[in-house]
Amino acid sequence: MMGIDRRGAINTALAYVLWGLLPVYWKLIEHVSSTEILLHRVIWSFLFVLLLLGFTSGLPQFLSEARQYMKVGRTWIYLALASTLISINWFVFIYAVNHEAILQTSLGYYMNPLIAVLLGYIFLKERMTLLQSIATIVAALAVLYSTLSHGQIPWIALILAFSFGLYALTKKLLQIKPLYGLALETLFMLPCALIYWFYLMVGGNSSFVGVSWFTTLVLCGAGVITAVPLLLFARGAQRIPLYMIGFLQYIAPSLAFILGVFVYDESFSRTQVITFSLIWIALFLFSFSYTKWGSKVRMRQVALKKY
Repeated sequence: MMGIDRRGAINTALAYVLWGLLPVYWKLIEHVSSTEILLHRVIWSFLFVLLLLGFTSGLPQFLSEARQYMKVGRTWIYLALASTLISINWFVFIYAVNHEAILQTSLGYYMNPLIAVLLGYIFLKERMTLLQSIATIVAALAVLYSTLSHGQIPWIALILAFSFGLYALTKKLLQIKPLYGLALETLFMLPCALIYWFYLMVGGNSSFVGVSWFTTLVLCGAGVITAVPLLLFARGAQRIPLYMIGFLQYIAPSLAFILGVFVYDESFSRTQVITFSLIWIALFLFSFSYTKWGSKVRMRQVALKKY
């Protein structure tokens, strides 16, 4: 790891490992509805972040910066959009894990870097290299093949990829510190979460009480399991090169893939083999575009355009 901050690489890798193992956590409470898990993830994430800011003496600074953010009109729009997108992402992920579709979550997060490049091209006018364009086309072919073979669009994978890609794009426009961003986003979602929790409690349908102490603890722990990987990533990603983050991000979907096939025994058909193979080819091309050899291809591409 010569020339690379070892601690930064370890923190970033550990964040992706925790994200990759997240299905194991949600499987512990698969008897709880996805909507109720989501509401507890919002509530306890917000409370955990506030406690963390309080213990680290960062709460006054957060409140001060939050007031500054709120003075800018479009910040409200971006925060509302970010909150909506991450809520969709969290809900679909939890739903997929608890409905034997972990492989689709893996596929979605394998697609995510390709979707991010595509969104950057569409909304931020960022250039796509020749290899990135080919990689995007190959990924599109994978989705098309899966759709034609199964007779239905792999909607879980697509929603996860696009919701997180659009969320990352919104965060780029917001430019808020990760921990502050999580606090504000969960704050936006908090009223709906509390209202729905009250509705469940009044109707006697809440799993938080009356099921088991273990279920209660796991639901409370949703805040920790949400915030800790984000903190590790925020600390690590600032200390290592972007290309290393690009390679490390494949840890999470790879672990999800292993869990889905070998631990939870999800069906891995011929169609899925071909779909994942095409995605892996696309990711190889995408990753290659960031190597020094990929840079040479870009330089040749630019040189050809001059003529």
